[in-house]
Amino acid sequence: MTIVRKPQWLQKKINPAAHAGMEGLLGELRLHTVCQEARCPNITECFRERQATFLILGADCTRLCSFCNVTKRTPLPPDPDEPARVAEAIRRLGLSHVVITSPTRDDLPDGGAGLFAETVVAIRRASPATKVELLIPDFLGSRASLARVVASAPDIIGHNVETVPRLYHIRAGADYGRSLDVLRTLRELDPAVRSKSGIMLGLGEREEEVLAVLADLREAGCSYLSIGQYLAPSKSHHPVREFVQPELFEKYRTEALAMGFAHVESGPYVRSSYHAARYGGQP
Repeated sequence: MTIVRKPQWLQKKINPAAHAGMEGLLGELRLHTVCQEARCPNITECFRERQATFLILGADCTRLCSFCNVTKRTPLPPDPDEPARVAEAIRRLGLSHVVITSPTRDDLPDGGAGLFAETVVAIRRASPATKVELLIPDFLGSRASLARVVASAPDIIGHNVETVPRLYHIRAGADYGRSLDVLRTLRELDPAVRSKSGIMLGLGEREEEVLAVLADLREAGCSYLSIGQYLAPSKSHHPVREFVQPELFEKYRTEALAMGFAHVESGPYVRSSYHAARYGGQP
């Protein structure tokens, strides 16, 4: 049965009036953020603190995931000037840590890996002290694309598995094994890489399935983990099956740390890039 009423711990308010400054900067530099495109519930909190997760390679995705609000239509060609504009925004905002992500671009020969790498280079040039975290798609498993990203030497490379294998019908075009292989390949390419992944709860997963995913991620060499509550962007998206109790988020956090994750953020409002600067230490 679909749950429609949010519990008390999921009543965070969005205040568009607090977004004006950030939205003005983003508009001036013609930049997208996942905060806006994915209708993130943390947008007011993050924009008020002049934090944003930048969405490169346009705002249109080539896959049809039923949980995501990013637009599904034919994307435009990559903008070669975009890395410089992202770097300029980061410089103006004075960010100490930034997350760069993209929609999936299966239409591109390298999946967009080259533009990810160019963005890292541009940020290093404009804001050398900023720690750069990338949240990448699977690049259809291309080792060459992953090598291009690793060679750009970001501080953290993330790739989300999103949910348990049984529910992968919500990730049209994705494959659970391939996502794990992405994390394994990152570690093979650079044994010192700090990799990160994330899952959503409330899609109908069972507790033992979640724990099995955590074990798979550790086996794949994943260092960092985010666990958050799935919130359907609209009635046309995959429905929420359960609002998970905060106590269960804390249980998963404890279990994950015991498995060897270096840092875990787990809570109803946690997202891949939420409080990203907290992830640190040794993988």
